[in-house]
Amino acid sequence: MKLVFAGTPEVAVPALDALIASDRHEVAAVVTRPDAPAGRGRRLIASPVAERAEEAGIEVLKPARPRDEDFLARLREIAPDCCPVVAYGALLPKTALDVPARGWVNLHFSLLPAWRGAAPVQHAVMAGDEVTGASTFLIEEGLDSGPVYGVLTEEVRPTDTSGDLLTRLAFAGAGLLAATMDGIEDGTLHAVPQPAEGVTLAPKISVEDAQVQWSAPALRVDRVVRGCTPAPGAWTLFRGERLKLVQAAPVLDRTDLAPGELSAGKNNVYVGTGSHAVELLWVQPQGKKPMRAADWARGVRIAHGELVGT
Repeated sequence: MKLVFAGTPEVAVPALDALIASDRHEVAAVVTRPDAPAGRGRRLIASPVAERAEEAGIEVLKPARPRDEDFLARLREIAPDCCPVVAYGALLPKTALDVPARGWVNLHFSLLPAWRGAAPVQHAVMAGDEVTGASTFLIEEGLDSGPVYGVLTEEVRPTDTSGDLLTRLAFAGAGLLAATMDGIEDGTLHAVPQPAEGVTLAPKISVEDAQVQWSAPALRVDRVVRGCTPAPGAWTLFRGERLKLVQAAPVLDRTDLAPGELSAGKNNVYVGTGSHAVELLWVQPQGKKPMRAADWARGVRIAHGELVGT
């Protein structure tokens, strides 16, 4: 099939690579978000998908909005058979959805209908799911509600951050998306409607959502830290400034600390929660680089009974 691939961040690159490598399909063009400012100089930087497509000599389309007529006209000129999508980052209007004869097929990082929305992996980690996965489905105008072509499952490991899990799903999902394109092309794969039961939503995690509530149980605190790593980054307040929590771990045999109460030893830093303590392993003070929590604690000289989160 002639394909137009839509995607933007690094997590979409493995799927693009898999389709470029396929001897059954042609990636005629790539659609990605416009260049965005990044770094201290706030220079405009092309997306990882745009950079990879340019390296491969593939035409790159960067519409400000997918409903822009110039973009739709070029899409119609290319006349793709199918448009595979991975984390494109913009809603597709019906005028775009109607262009490819076999539709737009999204690789979504959850077992649909669970975790429909922008942040399925973060929500899976924060909810304590033991198993998640990826699904390919035909995009329709509803939110991740279209019929499903294929799925794969992936174990959520006890120490997984959302970044760890998303990386594994990106590479495994690349194979799933390529296989889905093969099955659509040869007619052996047909989309099946999602069940009405089991729908959960995964909206984008805001910075406010990532603030740790120390009155919650230790396992919940651990899940929030892992689920918000690397982005947007779990955090708390210490002496009126934000302290990012890069890595932490529950300590199930320590219950002597009040929620938010700090206890610092020579090599360990503990915080009380609504149940057991949590050990802070790596933190990032405001305006500084990540550091070991014990080094941070020595530098700030934590007072007896001092709290975080207030």
